[in-house]
Amino acid sequence: QVQLVESGGGSVQAGGSLELSCAASGYTGRVYFMGWFRQAPGKEREGVAVIDVAGITSYADSVKGRFTISKDNAKNTLYLQMNSLQPDDTAVYYCAADPRALQRDAALRLYYDISYWGKGTLVTISS
Repeated sequence: QVQLVESGGGSVQAGGSLELSCAASGYTGRVYFMGWFRQAPGKEREGVAVIDVAGITSYADSVKGRFTISKDNAKNTLYLQMNSLQPDDTAVYYCAADPRALQRDAALRLYYDISYWGKGTLVTISS
């Protein structure tokens, strides 16, 4: 089992920045894929950014150029740096992980039943 705990959410004005963190514990050596997903009120969950064990990343078109996903393997921590935030970015952000070598773009589209999820952290952007 892998446990994921997100932190760093909060409320900022449009144009601001936030950095989310996701601390992983448990059988972290089995994790091949990690990513960030979000769910806005009244909408379905969507992929934001993903990273594989080699550090290769993929992003949703809506966040390209504004968000950066990274990980610190020594700390078992995943990050999401979010810049130029807009009200449409308001959502609960979830960290996810999986022991399989998921195809990144397919994972962004939630084609897989991803194994491990955090409980989420709320990000609210005001205009």
